[in-house]
Parts: sequence; structure tokens; C-alpha cells
Amino acid sequence: MAGPSTEQLSWLLDTNTLSEAAKPRPDEQVMQRLQQHGHECALPAPVWHELRWGWLRMPDGARKAAIGEFVHHVAGDLPILPYDAAAARVHAELRWEAQRTGRTLPHIDAEIAAIAIARGLTLVTRNLKDFEGIAGLRVSNWFGQSAG
Repeated sequence: MAGPSTEQLSWLLDTNTLSEAAKPRPDEQVMQRLQQHGHECALPAPVWHELRWGWLRMPDGARKAAIGEFVHHVAGDLPILPYDAAAARVHAELRWEAQRTGRTLPHIDAEIAAIAIARGLTLVTRNLKDFEGIAGLRVSNWFGQSAG
């Protein structure tokens, strides 16, 4: 797929950020930031999974068709970064640190965080609670933020 090289990427989008663009009335600040930084954005493979799985589970009809268009022609056009060996190494370290400190990390969120850390990207999410305290993870919340 043509698009930015991974060296040009800065932002890794969580499901809640990208799916905002499919809403009838999306958050204006998220849309502004997506417009401004879209060429620097990528999806982690677990988010691609979540988007497709959610779409596949929908009942047939106009809404499913519209979401399918979004999933395949908007989300699917973004670079999709794999959960690779580097991410697996980081993920194991995150799980070890969480276990050592008595914290539980949701598995898919830890995979997403590991991809962001391994690639040196900032994770864009509204779900700050599940990602707080993860060493080495940069997080940004574009919801209701200024687009600067």
C-alpha cells in the first residue's frame, strides 16, 4: 500500500479515536487533528482487528454497509503496524512490570502500547485510564483538545 514510510509516522490511533470519524456527529477536535495529522497516523494491528470484528458482528443493513465502507476505505487505507518481535519483547516487559507491581494490563491494550513503544509513536486514545503508568508510552487525548 502506498503511503507514508514508517519513519514519517508520529501517531498510533486507538480504536476510540479512529472510530470517532465514523460517527454521525464526531468530536470536532478529533476530526481537526485527524485532518491535520492524518498523513502521520497508523493503526496497530489489534485496532484493525477490533474495527473489523465490530463490523462483522453488526446486523446486516444500511448502518453495517456504511461502517464497512469506513472500515475498508478509511481505516484500511492507513498503515497497519504489526505486532512483531520488537512489540512482543516490549509487551513481555510491560506484563512483567505490571505483575511485579500488582497491576493488571488488559491484553489488547498492552499489545497496542507495546507497538507504540517499539515504534516510538505516540498513542492517541480517549482511554487514558488503561494506559496510564506504562513506562515509555507517550499518550495524547485528541478529544476536546485544541488542534494546535
